[in-house]
Amino acid sequence: MKRSSSSPLALVLLLGAFLGHALGAQEPSRPTPIQDNSFLLEEAYNQEAGVIQHIQTFSRLQRSGDWVYTFTEEWPWGGQRHQLSLTAPLQRLASSPDGGRRGMGDLALNYRYQALGDGSSVVAFAPRLSVLLPTGNHNQGRGNGNPGLQVNLPLSVVLGDQFVTHMNLGYTYTPHAKDLLGHQADIGTTNIGQSFVWLARQDVNLLLEFAYTSGEVVAGPGVRQPTQSAFISPGIRWAYTFPSGLQVVPGIAVPIGVGASRGEKAIFLYLSFEHPFTRGK
Repeated sequence: MKRSSSSPLALVLLLGAFLGHALGAQEPSRPTPIQDNSFLLEEAYNQEAGVIQHIQTFSRLQRSGDWVYTFTEEWPWGGQRHQLSLTAPLQRLASSPDGGRRGMGDLALNYRYQALGDGSSVVAFAPRLSVLLPTGNHNQGRGNGNPGLQVNLPLSVVLGDQFVTHMNLGYTYTPHAKDLLGHQADIGTTNIGQSFVWLARQDVNLLLEFAYTSGEVVAGPGVRQPTQSAFISPGIRWAYTFPSGLQVVPGIAVPIGVGASRGEKAIFLYLSFEHPFTRGK
């Protein structure tokens, strides 16, 4: 049963790769550089004017079998300076009281401001503010039971012709968060990360990411319990670019737990479709 839970996105990845290869063989075109989000981190490049992106991710922990699938839509708002996006998670927690049934998590509504640079700059900075809506069932461990706010500060720096690094610093605050029993407490989580991307080819990237979180969970009425996680994640992504402007980017990574997460391993799958939605460029 655990194996079958990962098959939908795996099939989508394989289908995307097959279609990309087939279409590319029929009508070859020059690929454009890949500037998608890193897998565990954000890159500081907003969507270009007139271009929309659909992103799917799937991650599954080896030991627990817990998995989460996310779907994200990114839209430019009047140009590249402003970007709106929505992230919807579907997840399964093996330890939840419902026996590990899949269900919706908390929805994120995001706004990003391109404060510095863009995809062609040496340095780019695009702070994000998100509202987290309590659409998940906190009684089953799939949400916090109340709205929250999240701030993330992604900074991207080009290190040369073939290397780029991305740094993230963020904080999530949820007042009156609830545990499985409905006990409430204010909780916060800090996230820190850095990734290095090797532009092995114009349409192939090798990634090495580090992601660390230090936060709290509700452990009783007004009681907070500290929690931490840390992963190093090697990965690869590649692109198929078509004359229509469509770019398909599949990817795969293997997050490996270190520190507080030592001994844990995961599989991470990524699939992005980016295309124009106006008659612009």
